Amino acid sequence: MEPMTILLVTGVIGLVIIGYFILDSGASAGQKRVDSIGASGKDLKKPILSFMKVDDASARRKAIEASLGELEEEQKSKKKKTKLLKSKLLHADLKMDPKTFTIISGIIAVIVCLPALVLGANPLIALGMGFAVGFGFPRWVLNVMITRRQKKFIEHFSDSLDIIVRGVRTGLPLNDCMGIIAHESPEPIKGEFRRLIEAESVGVPLETSLERMVERMPLPELSFFGIVLSIQRSTGGNLGESLGNLSNVLRQRKLLREKIKALSAEAKMSAMIIGALPPVVMALVTVSAPDYMVELYTTPTGHRNLMISAVMMALGIFVMRKMINFKF
Repeated sequence: MEPMTILLVTGVIGLVIIGYFILDSGASAGQKRVDSIGASGKDLKKPILSFMKVDDASARRKAIEASLGELEEEQKSKKKKTKLLKSKLLHADLKMDPKTFTIISGIIAVIVCLPALVLGANPLIALGMGFAVGFGFPRWVLNVMITRRQKKFIEHFSDSLDIIVRGVRTGLPLNDCMGIIAHESPEPIKGEFRRLIEAESVGVPLETSLERMVERMPLPELSFFGIVLSIQRSTGGNLGESLGNLSNVLRQRKLLREKIKALSAEAKMSAMIIGALPPVVMALVTVSAPDYMVELYTTPTGHRNLMISAVMMALGIFVMRKMINFKF
């Protein structure tokens, strides 16, 4: 046989052997015993190069992406809920349902609209005034109440955490420390922690009570507090040290907030002066020279110009507010 033919046959045989080891499982007698003992109906044969497959990593990555997507959707739903009237009433701690609040707003709108119609004002202007005062003013007052309540909570929350830290480090249970806050701290911290203690005393889990507390007071500082307690209860650790670090972080956030207010005070004052200057000048000119402004109040052209001016002023104030209202 020729040497070339021998090399060719040897190469073919080698390729067949390599393909056998790659594609076949190479099942030995021990592997056959495992297959016979398992009898699970599953194919336990795996190629030698099966370690090159990335199916498990791909499945794990998909599971992580799915869980992150669920968390993102949950956060979006929570943000949408905070914008509802029912949630805002809960944030302001008002014992009132949305239906009653809407009825009160409608009554205020009627009270404002009827006198304007009786005095002979344009129906469109009267309806606009009624809508603005009846439905805008109560919600503005509600937002002010929410802002003040949250501001008071943040102002004293770090001090309350220090009480818990000192109590835990001296050996007091967590519930007793929170009970001290529920009796000694100012409102609204006192009321929120009292509700937390009452809910836990009737058997509600601490995690659920904290979630309800965050629903009533949607603040990142309170969310941090709930996360720290949940992690500590599930994994253990030094609770005093964790809450002490959280207290320091909250104090730093408070200092940053005050620094931002100080740096933006000049811009806010300038925006207030610029926004108040046109209506103040118009009122002064009306008082000092009423004949000069009479056409602005009595003619259709004057009414149109007033409406255009009001819209432009509202847009300008809105833009200035967005420019000086820093998010941090």
